[in-house]
Amino acid sequence: MGPLFASIAAADRTVAGVLAAEALRHAATAKGTAIDIEVSTTEGVLNPLVRSQMASGGTLLAVGAVNTADPKFAGLHIIPTGLDQVLADPHAALAQALHSQPPAADAPAPKPQRIVAITSCPTGIAHTFMAAEGLQQAAKELGIAMRVETQGSVGAQDALTDAEIAAADVVIVAADRQVELGRFAGKRMLLSGTKPAINDGKALIRRALAEAQVQEQGQARGDTSAASKPAATAKARTGPYKHLMTGVSFMLPFITAGGLLIALAFAFGGIYAYQHSGTLAYALFQIGAKSAFVLIVPALAGYIAYSIADRPGIAPGMIGGLIAANLGAGFLGGIVAGFIAGYGTDWFNRHLRLHRSVEGLKPVLILPLLGTLLTGLLMIYVVGTPVAHALAFLTEWLKGMQGASAVVLGMLLGAMMAFDMGGPVNKAAYTFATGLLASQVFTPMAAVMVAGMTPPLAVALASWLFPRRFTLEEREAGGATALLGLSFITEGAIPYAARDPLRVIPANMVGSAVAGAISMVAGAQLRVPHGGVFVLPIPNAVTHLGLYVVALAAGTAVSAALLGLFKKSVG
Repeated sequence: MGPLFASIAAADRTVAGVLAAEALRHAATAKGTAIDIEVSTTEGVLNPLVRSQMASGGTLLAVGAVNTADPKFAGLHIIPTGLDQVLADPHAALAQALHSQPPAADAPAPKPQRIVAITSCPTGIAHTFMAAEGLQQAAKELGIAMRVETQGSVGAQDALTDAEIAAADVVIVAADRQVELGRFAGKRMLLSGTKPAINDGKALIRRALAEAQVQEQGQARGDTSAASKPAATAKARTGPYKHLMTGVSFMLPFITAGGLLIALAFAFGGIYAYQHSGTLAYALFQIGAKSAFVLIVPALAGYIAYSIADRPGIAPGMIGGLIAANLGAGFLGGIVAGFIAGYGTDWFNRHLRLHRSVEGLKPVLILPLLGTLLTGLLMIYVVGTPVAHALAFLTEWLKGMQGASAVVLGMLLGAMMAFDMGGPVNKAAYTFATGLLASQVFTPMAAVMVAGMTPPLAVALASWLFPRRFTLEEREAGGATALLGLSFITEGAIPYAARDPLRVIPANMVGSAVAGAISMVAGAQLRVPHGGVFVLPIPNAVTHLGLYVVALAAGTAVSAALLGLFKKSVG
């Protein structure tokens, strides 16, 4: 007889399920037999079984409405029984499992040939869809069936169905931010960033087939205990950059909605719209400035904490973010609060051991309480005031920037936006600018967006002006690339940079630096973090509109001229 396992599906009968588990343990001890037992209730899963425990086979006592089709139970000899029967006579239920002989082992499973995937990036635009395209093309060339769900800025598209997930042999999650993994409990999974999917989809698929590990049941219920995380998942979720990008991705809708509503309030009621109570302009200002903008820092902090500690981290993070905002620590305080809440809650989760009877209270009561207490006290007594002073200094310095200082900052932000076109350096500049919007500092955002539009517009213009410097494919893609540039999707220039990085990237950096510098010197202010030229017609969305357009045109022209000068003819 091989190893013995039990899975108890208790639904809302939590107490009965725990009692049945204890009864089976006592019966097994009396028989001198070891048994591993999980209890599934509406509140979560206690002591979840994992595939690695059952890889060598054995017998499963399925108590109640257990999903015996779960892939983690594959290869086990399953003995069904009822919860009431176990409670009435646990020794008889155990004897039934012990005396039943499992069938001969099945033949080895065929090589996995069905894959499902999710792609997602912080802003949910270019990298999301480029990664999806890279995976789909690679799977087609390898002869593997693949379905990809893109989690973009407007939510999931081509959403995977339960049937597709159940039929898949491997799951690939190519994301630069935290995504919900609960649907994939029991599936072999590989977590990666978007870049491997974009650069070499075939290599990523081969790696997934060879290295993917089982996503365990505990995480499907939001369980963040160390025991319930597969190694691949825990490794992929580490890293402050990814946690920060998750917070930024959830923060952006608050900034976009709030900024546009404030701009509309000023359009209808002038710059003193907030003083005219009872008017439409006043109402728009209240929604945008007094509601949406108030939530920017709490959302940033809450979802940084969520990325680190899953759902138990959201409340401590958001509360810490609100404390940071109330103390005047702004987005810098929000970032600090998010990391304190996330790592603090995760530490409590990993080190706090509770009796099974109260384990279900851990994610909804104990962890949020302890995480909030830790974060709140540290923000109020230790961290908040110094960070508030630092932000106040930074804000005053930025608001007082003129002349050479403004030029230098504009050039630096512009060059960063063009350096890796959506990569970590680009995102660092973008995060800096979007964070300052909550502190009513709008000039860096204007410089960042005009610099981000420049590279795709420049390569598109150069492909039209200097056709011999570009391949037929690049010239044909020029129109689409220009549209991406107008939409502030810097990644549109990546295919051109990939073919000739030593010439395209420096040329784009120079043009973006010029655009950023002109924008900063002109004092252009932008209230929304995205949208490209399509938000410019909205009154007061951007100030000094004429000079802002000049900055965009100048940066584009400079980069296009440099591309025409230094790129070699392709034939």
